[in-house]
Amino acid sequence: MRERRVADTLFRKRTVKDLTTRVAIVGLLVSALAGTVSANEGSVPRGIPQLDHVFVIMMENHAYGQIVNNPNAPFANSLMQSANAATNYFAIAHPSLTNYLEVVGGSNFGVQNDHAPDWHSTSCATNLASGTPSTESSTSPICPIGGSGTDAATPAIDYTNETSGLPGLINIDGVKSIPADHHIKGKTIADQLVAAGLSWKSYQESLPPSGPDTVTYSDGFYTDKNNLSNLVYLYAAKHNPFVYFRNVQEGTNPNLSFKNIADFYGSHGLFDDLSSGAVPSYSFIAPNQCNDQHGRGNAGPVCAYDPSSNGTQTGLNPGLIYRGDVALQLIVNAIHHSPVWAGGRSAIVVLWDENDYSIAPTKNQVLLIVDTNYGARGVQSAKFYTHFSLLKSIEAGLGLPCLNHACDTNVDLMSDLFGNGE
Repeated sequence: MRERRVADTLFRKRTVKDLTTRVAIVGLLVSALAGTVSANEGSVPRGIPQLDHVFVIMMENHAYGQIVNNPNAPFANSLMQSANAATNYFAIAHPSLTNYLEVVGGSNFGVQNDHAPDWHSTSCATNLASGTPSTESSTSPICPIGGSGTDAATPAIDYTNETSGLPGLINIDGVKSIPADHHIKGKTIADQLVAAGLSWKSYQESLPPSGPDTVTYSDGFYTDKNNLSNLVYLYAAKHNPFVYFRNVQEGTNPNLSFKNIADFYGSHGLFDDLSSGAVPSYSFIAPNQCNDQHGRGNAGPVCAYDPSSNGTQTGLNPGLIYRGDVALQLIVNAIHHSPVWAGGRSAIVVLWDENDYSIAPTKNQVLLIVDTNYGARGVQSAKFYTHFSLLKSIEAGLGLPCLNHACDTNVDLMSDLFGNGE
């Protein structure tokens, strides 16, 4: 089902006079109320203040209860209290890449694994076109996303992907499910920003000097193409969702290309842009896998994977949690000290991509924090939200149409966290 506010927008146009147009408007209204409109991009959502800059910081693989009140995450907990926080927010499914795609594109686009892109392939069929999801059992790289078609259904409990049999892996809250949608458009918020004359960047820590093209993993210098036996996977393409899209790989439009992807450091990197105030309208920020609390198995004790994970703080690597918390503080403080934070309306969103391996009955609940330079603070919202709510809210703030599942009628705006637009 799609949320459609076309009728609301059109009825505001008082210059509409001829009968044919009025009939068309009524038809749109009826379709919207019935939930049968199948367009993959709707009207601009209303209810969020106009935003000049949005910074989305993606952390990794930890549940709400693993971060909240964790003594090894003092900054995240302090920010949660001083800014605004969602206490009933859910990731959609698993694994990481699926959630990253949903945050920036409102769909999994038929991708339910963390596989590498099928770089620059022009002969493969997209999962949207084939209608066949790419799951963990698949060995093929991900065909560059584009066009339109059918995405993958999200069951409430998954018994086949990343798990086998009982008790199953929890998606969302273990109750809600999302059917496959046959009218998904293979685009992201980046496409929308460019179409609206706005700017975007994906800031990826430990990106190699050569840039992201054909790079699946990097330690900040060497890449998987160097065939090193013990390469530390710091940068990961699976945390850079934009590189999975055909138009970014092709780069025909320089505003939708690898030129929009930068490291944290160096000229025109994250910290350089923040210092100068030359930041885009939308910044997607992904720390490396030692600093986003994901962890690696060959990068030392403070980056080691959690010994075990059951959705609680038991079994976590305290060094990994603390290292990520310090990295988060560095990024947020740099934004606060940027010239852009002193004027206009800006919002920082901090969220975790998923509750990794949320085995039933543990839910896929994660922490989301919204820090703004305007409006109310200290809001603790218990309203039900998901990654689709986040995308819809950012689109509303930037004046962009809702996209894919962000248009679903059951996806609410996060007006209590961003402000209600008044």
